[in-house]
Amino acid sequence: MMTYRSNHPPDESDLSLFEIPAWLVRPAVAACRRFNTVVDKIFYDVPALRAGDGLPASSLGALDDPEGALLLIDAAVEPHVTAFHDVPAYLGATQGKTGEAEIVTITGVGSSALGSAAFAWDISKALGKPVLAIVPGYGVADMVLQGLGGWFGFGLHDALGLKGFTQTALASIAPRTAAIGRRLSGSVPDAATLNGAPVFRYGSGSSDVLHALMGKASGPFKMAIGHSKGALQIGNALRSLDTSLTEGMHVVTLGCPIAEDAPGAKYFQYLGLFDALGQMNMWGHWPEHWVPTWHSTNPHFPPAMAAGALARNAV
Repeated sequence: MMTYRSNHPPDESDLSLFEIPAWLVRPAVAACRRFNTVVDKIFYDVPALRAGDGLPASSLGALDDPEGALLLIDAAVEPHVTAFHDVPAYLGATQGKTGEAEIVTITGVGSSALGSAAFAWDISKALGKPVLAIVPGYGVADMVLQGLGGWFGFGLHDALGLKGFTQTALASIAPRTAAIGRRLSGSVPDAATLNGAPVFRYGSGSSDVLHALMGKASGPFKMAIGHSKGALQIGNALRSLDTSLTEGMHVVTLGCPIAEDAPGAKYFQYLGLFDALGQMNMWGHWPEHWVPTWHSTNPHFPPAMAAGALARNAV
């Protein structure tokens, strides 16, 4: 785990030659996010979100926006979906109050707000409780790695540290470009930075956010549920926490088994018998449960994982 911080950034003129104008970068990153929104309709139960009186997709406000968000999802209580665009805003609005989420979810590679909300909605309906969905910010480093095959072999990228390397390299030579899509992770207290651009301390922006939220004053989450690469991000966030924060916590992984190394946590790991993508990224970590499914959690594409039912089994 490395922390980068530069209190004395280089002269602006030293780095300006490497910067790409934001008006060129943001549309390209947004286009990738838009593509992921389409893909998310395969992997997550978007029809159930729309049919359940959740907010219309157009009003989630982050479908094409590369910046991340925290979505507080409550299938039982209106307004059902509440968005927060930085960590302090979420903590200020919910900390110690009725309806504060004890369950957190993270979805897979480059997921959009729509997919993250649909997955959390499924969990909230099944458990009858509010759920916090961490929508990962989406920056140039993500776009590069997805172009190299991030959907098919993200375990290799993590094992080689390529994402951290790409993010750090960008922050070193083009900090303004590296900062695009990092507003949420950059809002974490004591966020790691390099030349003023946020860089990851725990492997990804979502991991940084979850790690920070686990230490909130009113108590840590009691359950963390990750699908696909979201499971790896949960693992990154939890492993270096104090036992007092993870003791008795339930960690549920769908489609990507992870190392069971969070102190005191209980693991419930599910992998599909027909899930080639998940099996390719096991990396020696075996699930407790094999289920007759593939990688999707959308029941409109059987045989899909029943995310809500599997989460309920872990309670």
